[in-house]
Amino acid sequence: MSSPQTLNCPHFQAKRCLSCTWIEQPYAQQLAAKQAVLKGLLANFEVEEWCEPVPSPLQGFRNKAKMVVLGAAHQPILGILSPDGTAQSLIDCPLYPPAMQALLKRLERWIQQAGLPPYRLDKQKGELKYILLTQSMAYDHYMLRFVLRSEQVIPRIQANLALLLADFPNITVISANIQPIHMAILEGEQEIFLSATKCLPEQFNHVPLYIRPKSFFQTNPTVAAALYQTAREWTQALQPKVIWDLFCGVGGFGLHCVSTESQLTGIEIAAEAIACARDSAQAMGLKKINFQALDSAKFNHPSAEKPDLVIVNPPRRGIGKAVCEYLADLNPKAILYSSCNAESLTQDLKYLEGYQIQKVQIFDMFAHTGHFESLVLLVNA
Repeated sequence: MSSPQTLNCPHFQAKRCLSCTWIEQPYAQQLAAKQAVLKGLLANFEVEEWCEPVPSPLQGFRNKAKMVVLGAAHQPILGILSPDGTAQSLIDCPLYPPAMQALLKRLERWIQQAGLPPYRLDKQKGELKYILLTQSMAYDHYMLRFVLRSEQVIPRIQANLALLLADFPNITVISANIQPIHMAILEGEQEIFLSATKCLPEQFNHVPLYIRPKSFFQTNPTVAAALYQTAREWTQALQPKVIWDLFCGVGGFGLHCVSTESQLTGIEIAAEAIACARDSAQAMGLKKINFQALDSAKFNHPSAEKPDLVIVNPPRRGIGKAVCEYLADLNPKAILYSSCNAESLTQDLKYLEGYQIQKVQIFDMFAHTGHFESLVLLVNA
């Protein structure tokens, strides 16, 4: 990777979209800056090995688009409100692969053909709030979700789907999410499937994974695959017999680290993510698997066999003092911590007494921004 690599984005240059705050920096400089940030935060910890950051593709790396539906039914716009308050189409955002850009462009025209009125937050009128589009990179299939104010336009969507599917038959999962609240809250509780298929298959490193409408999934599949593979390689040497995967999501970490001889318990509060993880385990033919929809922050299973390895992949807030102290008392041989927030990671590491940091590596899940994913392997001191 040569140091002068940058991504030219006309939207950023014209100040229509400023989301990628680091986009004008050469990419090698971005990675070096992130490494410096993490090293600064972990300056008070002894780290045996600092691994080189895993880079992202410069463009076309996102597998998910969250588009606000703006404009009017006769001229819909998929994108955002720009800093000056005008509707800005982002269907050609360079972070999306060309195939996704083509589908988003077709969706703008299809919304017009179907006569779906965009929701106006200021007037609390209209129906279509967001378009949520997810691509399976392994199979080139899509999940398309319409976020609606009510069920009113669902018959209109169903009546016109054939027009869209004629051009994009690889849209295999379609649903309507009903969000009646007159606020900028993305999703509601009710999900209505408009397709027979209800989950999107994906595959990383020969591990089958599944995505359902409300299950979290990493948005940079190239880097996510490297993250999971690294977790597998770091933990193989430990030969764990019992693994706990807390905040497990769809099971990506645990399913990469488990073997046919080991036991895996996965805990995640989102029931849809647990359903995905169970589907993956079944597809892999794994038997010693227990995925449960519980709050990882409150998980305490004294009757379960003590784990050799605990994997944690919490949201931005981290796992917190109580869980850290519980894990320290539990005293597994190793803890693998994947974090999307280096500051909460640093706070948590202070409470994981009795452990030393063996390896640290950055995975640049969020290129052109100051955010990144960190993977830390802790072993008994």
